[in-house]
Amino acid sequence: MPKIFQPSEIAGILPPLLTPLSDDETIDISSLRELSRFMLRQGVHGLVVGGSSGEGFNLSVDELRTMTGVVGEELGESGPLIAGVIANSTRDAIERARAISDLGVSALQLTPVHYIYKTDEEAMIRHFREVYDAVGIPIIVYNVIPWNYLTPSLLLRMMREEHGVIGVKQSAGDLKLLADLLLEAGPKDRIFAAIDALLYPSMALGAHGVISMLAAAAPRQCLELWEAVRRGDHATALGLHRKMLRLWNAIFADNRIATSKFALSLQGAPLGISRRPTPAVTPQQQAAIRSAVADLNAPVANVA
Repeated sequence: MPKIFQPSEIAGILPPLLTPLSDDETIDISSLRELSRFMLRQGVHGLVVGGSSGEGFNLSVDELRTMTGVVGEELGESGPLIAGVIANSTRDAIERARAISDLGVSALQLTPVHYIYKTDEEAMIRHFREVYDAVGIPIIVYNVIPWNYLTPSLLLRMMREEHGVIGVKQSAGDLKLLADLLLEAGPKDRIFAAIDALLYPSMALGAHGVISMLAAAAPRQCLELWEAVRRGDHATALGLHRKMLRLWNAIFADNRIATSKFALSLQGAPLGISRRPTPAVTPQQQAAIRSAVADLNAPVANVA
């Protein structure tokens, strides 16, 4: 079982693992272990299972438990294990959280409900509170649902008033919202960046870490960017940002789970297919991704 880390220790580059699938769309456990080891060799600070990048929205409860257990075994004490919970009711969220509650998970990455309707603030707060009360695992709010988007004031209120809510993963392309959260967050709050095109400014603004698809597709470069920003080497950071933005532009599409898998497979991590109806990567996408991945490994140009 992996070590359970305190909220203050959850930081840095935390890739949301893509889910390796066999041709019959079942989870490829051997490749999942290999992927976890690949990520740890890159030097990442922890791993996330069952997020959007990992097709967590279509994993069964049993599959989420299996994946969490396998990744936890590989992770050990190397960093925190975070489990994604994407569910459309409090009952279903609790069922998923309970299924992985004995597997050494340091935090849950929990979405608001996501189908059709918007939840009022009190119902939203109650949703997160009841999930925490059911399992006692700290919660990172995954602020990603466009029509159930949580404002900075609500997120800050939740972190201040709800003992179980320890942070926010800001996932839409709103750098101002991330900046506002960082401006007003308390010393114990954890604000994670997932604005893939703007990871460099997110880090420069003081994000406590990155949980994003780009971290899953280019983990080593994300780590290098993190380290460059922390040591104040902004010339290197800007060069890395440009390389990573080219990759993001190449993989950003409606089938970006498939394109991200293709990008990572070019770097030595087998991932297989994506679940239907996600389209396969087109030849044009493959060519653009191959070019961007090749550029990732070229020396960083001096942009000072």
